Amino acid sequence: MKRVAIIGGGAAGMMAASAAAVGEPGCEVTLFEKNAYLGAKVIISGGGRCNVTSGIFDVDRLLENYPRGAKFLMSAMFRFPPDKVIEWFEDHGVRMKIEEDLRAFPVSNNGKDVVCALEKDLRAKGIRILFGADVKSVRKENGVFLIEAKAADCGVSDGDVKKYEADFVVITTGGNAYRHTGSTGDGYAFAKSLGHTITKLAPSLSSLIVFDKWLASVAGVSFAKAGLTLASFDGKRFFERTGAMVITHGGVSGPAVFAVSAMAAYESFGKEKPMVLTINFFPDETAEDLEKRFQKLGAGHGKKRLVNLLDLLLPKSFCDVFVGILKFNPDLQAAGISKEQRKKIVDMLQHFKIQIVGRGAGSEFVTAGGVDLSEVHSHSMESKLCPGLFFAGEILDIDGFTGGFNLQASWACGKLAGDSIAKRMNE
Repeated sequence: MKRVAIIGGGAAGMMAASAAAVGEPGCEVTLFEKNAYLGAKVIISGGGRCNVTSGIFDVDRLLENYPRGAKFLMSAMFRFPPDKVIEWFEDHGVRMKIEEDLRAFPVSNNGKDVVCALEKDLRAKGIRILFGADVKSVRKENGVFLIEAKAADCGVSDGDVKKYEADFVVITTGGNAYRHTGSTGDGYAFAKSLGHTITKLAPSLSSLIVFDKWLASVAGVSFAKAGLTLASFDGKRFFERTGAMVITHGGVSGPAVFAVSAMAAYESFGKEKPMVLTINFFPDETAEDLEKRFQKLGAGHGKKRLVNLLDLLLPKSFCDVFVGILKFNPDLQAAGISKEQRKKIVDMLQHFKIQIVGRGAGSEFVTAGGVDLSEVHSHSMESKLCPGLFFAGEILDIDGFTGGFNLQASWACGKLAGDSIAKRMNE
């Protein structure tokens, strides 16, 4: 009888366990989970609604949303793309919906339903789930993996640490973001002890801290669609994304901000060496078209003060700040705006610059970096260095933008790892 150990009961771990359990009849699959329940990070994702996957079914388009690991993910994604993920959950009793922004959620808007469906499947397959299992080490001796875990009923007792043996191991411990969910980076140590390289780690999908103090006065102002360009301190690298953003008390946040922060995960910056974020509030218009529209608005509302005219284009509370930065006379009427002033206004509507001095502490959703992908087979998720060892999920040097992409990568990699183990056992 073959024994399979899955270390980490998150998205990748649960899916890997489910897939591996259909292998050799009578195989023993054990899932080690540090918490008292499964899927801690899955439950709170999407604000508790659980953004299960993306509504982008074309895999080539889907992979454009991964700043790191897109090529490596190709095999896993084609085998278990978003439509198949949605089908899996619906087959397991979770009705799904795709919203206008192409994010897929359970109809119930409750992440617990997603985890409950997975746990029910695992228990139906006879998978052994060990809660409170704080794995201390993983090593391989004479072709067998030896796992030591504290405070878990998992084998022969040896003081406070208990031992477990396995023929196959899947490490799905996540990164080190959202540490309160149990993702404390333990898997990196396990991977290194088994011969693997961990790339440089950095926070990804984080809010950005802004030097300009005026932002606090317009905290909460949001823009449904803005074109963002984040420039490195030396001006040699540019990171661009269009999407929603929101101004906070200390900076900027929202999907588009998270995306450029992910692309710039390895950039070093601060108050002494700030990055510059350029915001285009009208990314779908050329400067010429926007100027014509603004001129037409001015002609039709000649007696309006500039701040009130801008109210027709921008959120009302943001207009005073905008005019203040322009340093124009606040009583300037639309009819009195010169051609030069109009061009300056339009230019700032499409090139509004703010200085970025840091990342929101603890706000990151995922970790950039992880197990070096060159050391893992992309067609199976098996280690090239240690046969029988597999990886899946955020522990790998893979991360995506917000929108269900990180969970999708976890489902796909976990399923592929589990399927590969089941195939090996059948052979």
